[in-house]
Amino acid sequence: MTEIIIAKRFCGPPNSGNGGYVCGRLARHIPGGAEVTLRAPPPLDTPLDAVAAEDGAWELRDGAKVVATGRAASVELAQLETASLQEARAAELLTLFEPHEHPLPNCFVCGPARAQGDGLRIFTGPLKRRAQNAVLAATWTPDPNLAAEGGLVAPEFVWSALDCPTGFASNCNPQSGSYDKTPLLLGRMSARIEARPASPAPPCIITAWPTGRDGRKRTAEAALHDEAGTLLAVAKTTWIAVERDVLLGRG
Repeated sequence: MTEIIIAKRFCGPPNSGNGGYVCGRLARHIPGGAEVTLRAPPPLDTPLDAVAAEDGAWELRDGAKVVATGRAASVELAQLETASLQEARAAELLTLFEPHEHPLPNCFVCGPARAQGDGLRIFTGPLKRRAQNAVLAATWTPDPNLAAEGGLVAPEFVWSALDCPTGFASNCNPQSGSYDKTPLLLGRMSARIEARPASPAPPCIITAWPTGRDGRKRTAEAALHDEAGTLLAVAKTTWIAVERDVLLGRG
């Protein structure tokens, strides 16, 4: 059993952890690709227990409550979207939310209210050449304070960087090319890390795209490449449409 504390810095909604970051923290206990399911909003600044289950899975517990479960998984994508650094920077200028309209302005990953070096400040927008296919892109330059052993970005920050872009992609409709602003919460995330970028490092490129809808569930995938086009990581996510009060932890 290992104690994990999700510091307030790593929030998504105001009073709970960013989903990708929390998934990545639990996935540290699982070699290779992993799938993590969020069962409850991860509380901030609270001692949580990471506990190994008999079947090789892991649980993140808040007392008797199971916050998340994780297991080893093969994470393969049906398609892989790429973008050049120039294309990703152009997409960022088309970000889907103005700062004053952002649903979670203090989110660790995508919040525009977070200072440089504090939040990841990843702002996805549509690729112009793929506008009708709803592919989003952004750049990410890892800050030195994200480094773990050996000067590489800690794995939970790679998970984090792939989280919010898939949430925005889940609100894209590839058939119509339209975008809606439905509040979403991450329900499940799978990721496979091929290589972690150094920190500091040149900008990385994130691409994200929707893969399906089923009732309140929306699915999306994402990829992280370095500036030279080398694949660093991939992710698959399932998001759940919720009311705004639920998103903010009021429901």
